[in-house]
This record gives sequence, structure tokens and C-alpha cells, in this order.
Amino acid sequence: MSKFVERPRYVCSLGGAVGTIKVLPRTVPILHAATGCGGNVATALNQAAGYMGSGYCAGQALPSTNTSEREIVFGGEERLSEQIANTIKLVDGDLYFVITGCMVDMIGDNIHNSIKQFNGGKARVIGAETGGFRGNYYKGYEIVLKTLFQDFVEKNPAKDKGLVNLWGVVPIQDVFWKGNLTLIKDLLVKLGYRVNTFFGEGETLEDLQNSAAAALNIVVSDTFGVEAAQVFEEVHSVPYITVPFPIGDHGSQRFLRAIGNALGIEKAFVEKVIKEEQARYYSYFERIADVYSDLDLQRYAVVVGDSNYTQALARFLADDLGWLPGLAVVTDFLDDEQKDTVRGQFNGYESGIEAEVVFDTDASNVGKYIARHWGQSRGQRYFEGFNPGFILGSAIDRDIAEKLGVPQLTVTYPISNRVVLDRGYAGYSGALRLTEDILSVLVGNR
Repeated sequence: MSKFVERPRYVCSLGGAVGTIKVLPRTVPILHAATGCGGNVATALNQAAGYMGSGYCAGQALPSTNTSEREIVFGGEERLSEQIANTIKLVDGDLYFVITGCMVDMIGDNIHNSIKQFNGGKARVIGAETGGFRGNYYKGYEIVLKTLFQDFVEKNPAKDKGLVNLWGVVPIQDVFWKGNLTLIKDLLVKLGYRVNTFFGEGETLEDLQNSAAAALNIVVSDTFGVEAAQVFEEVHSVPYITVPFPIGDHGSQRFLRAIGNALGIEKAFVEKVIKEEQARYYSYFERIADVYSDLDLQRYAVVVGDSNYTQALARFLADDLGWLPGLAVVTDFLDDEQKDTVRGQFNGYESGIEAEVVFDTDASNVGKYIARHWGQSRGQRYFEGFNPGFILGSAIDRDIAEKLGVPQLTVTYPISNRVVLDRGYAGYSGALRLTEDILSVLVGNR
């Protein structure tokens, strides 16, 4: 039996589907679920994601069938057909995406019976079963991507060697997704490629619809979006590569070289791009070298979050910032194979530092792992504890930071104590923003 999760860091798969759809350009989610599901999801996705708002047509304006006892007893397909028709009539969109909650999935409503009534009309309607019991936010993200790749992306046997698709940076669950996609896209543009990110700045539904022309799909994760990449390859014959989410010089070097190798780019050109980025990057680090040394800003660090962020943050802290990230708590639901893959991303630091990697979904256990890793003072004259320390995690981890008397920066979901607009931490430029944020916390009370 799976153990319960205290103070979860994710909404359910229905929430993941809503969050993913609502940030697609001119795409309208239609919720076939019980009354209250949409409102609960809207609150979680807004107030816990840097106050991002409702988007084009979501939040409290989310179209919903508000399924009740009548539909549970007699079936809700007729009610869904009515809701689709009314939504198309009242809400201007280019794509309407039906998603389901637990109740209608359990009673067996076939949403595709309702959807097919609108085939051939002016409105494009697709749908998927996303009941919350299927998993957490990442499962909803995966289901939506697979449905889009199967039912919306148009087949195209011709491939454009200068075009790539990129996903794996999960919208809203990564509160900084939009800035991160822009920063990663900028790196790929420097390699000479056009990039579809689907959820980033300036994207259109046409970019998604015509994405089968890409030469390569790049999944910036070892765990999120991989199943969707497999579907894309099967349906559209576009190969894919998975690469770890990059933050800072050492993470970005690995990212650029992996992409260059997959695309057959001349190594000398890739190294030229890396050197240009490094020159700019370290010129800014030189500016803070004096204050870093004079104020002794090096810290022990704990990183808490999903498998994308924890590995990227730990490598950045160890190899770029010169900190000592001794502990990483990965909060994803992962199988054993995925855990082995993620654990491998914490190896091979240039600094030689080795982080202890723990997989645990419960927020209450972070303090226990810190105490175990650094030990407790027994009156020793010389004692190496978690001091001076720093925690990079979510708003949930503020309590343990206050208890231990160490600074903390919220960088992973949920984030309720920061307002996030276009900020991102990926790549070289993002790492400079992250350095500013971290060190500003340390000097903020001077």
C-alpha cells in the first residue's frame, strides 16, 4: 500500500491537465467533472504558482459540466455535449480540449461520443481522460501532450533540418517555466536552430500543429514528457533525446554538447558558443568575488524539489557557486528505474562534491534528513553541523528553515511568497538571476 502524502507539492492529474491546456495559445479547457473540481484546481494553480492568474479561459471562468447526482446515476454524456456546444458558442477559441475528473471516469462516460458530434464543424474539439486518481500534475501534463501529438499535430513526412521541438519544462508546476523555456530556446538559437516550445513566449497553435516537421524532439527531463516523446516518434517519426534541465555553466555545457552531438553539429562550433557564453557569465561572477570572499558567503545547502530542479540546482551550487550541497530531497513519485536515472545525474561534479540523494514525497521528513546528514551536537568542542546553512525548496520548506534558523529561497512549487512573471533560472543568464536571488537573501538584512 502506498503511504500518504503530507502537505503535497502537486495537484492531481486533472489539475495538471488544466494547467497544461490553459497556457496553450487560444486553447479552451472544458471540464467534465463534479462541481468544485475546477475551483479547487484554480486556487492551487494560481496562489501556489507565483500568482500567475487564470490565463485565457480558465480559473473561475473554466467551462465545466458541474456533474452532479443525476449524471452519476444516468450518465453525463448528454450534459457534456450541451456544455461543449455552449462553450463553442460563448468562448472564442481555436482549440477546445475536454478533460475529465474522477467521478465521470469511474462511471465510464465516453467523452469521445460527445466530441465526435462536433467533428467536421468549425470548432476543433479533442479530449482525454484525466481523472485525478490517475496520478499527479505530471501525469496530467503527459496525458495532454500525448493527446495533442496523436490528435492535433498534423502528419508531415518531410523534415526541416533547422527545426527542433522542446518540452519537459512543465508549465506551472515549474513556476518559472516561461522564462526557462525562453532561456533554453536562446541557447538552441545560438546553435543555429529554430525552436518550438509550445508553451513559451510568442508560440502559436500553428507551431504545435506543424511540429511534425521537426528534425529532433528535445525533452529537458529524464522523467517528464518522455512517454509523450515516444508517442511523437511512433506517430510522426521524429526521434527524441532526453537531457537534464541545465542551470549555470557546467549544466549548460553538458546540455549544449549533448544537443550538438544528437544533431551532428560540428564540435568546434559548439565549443565556440560555450566559450562565448562563459566569457559573459564569469565576467559577472568577477563582480561579486570580493563580497563573496569578504563576507564569507559560502554555505552548506539542502535542495528540495522535483527531479528536474534538484539535480540542476545541486550541480550549479557545487560547481558554479562553490557551495556545499550535501543533501538533495527529490519529491517526485518515481519508480525504481527512474530513481536510478535521476540519482545518476548527481554524479560527476567538477568540484568533486557528492550529494546525498533522498527520494521522499512527504514535506515533514526534510528536517529529519538534515539532522541525519549533518548529525547533532553532543557537546563536542568541534562540531560540523548544518551551519552556516541554506535551503532551496518550496514555500512548504519555510517552516524547517525557520526552525533551524537558516535562510531559505523558494524556487520549486508551491511558491506562495513570491510573484513570478518572466523570471527563469535556466542556462547561463538564468543562473545569474539565481545567484542574485540567493545572495540577496543572505545580505538582505545587513
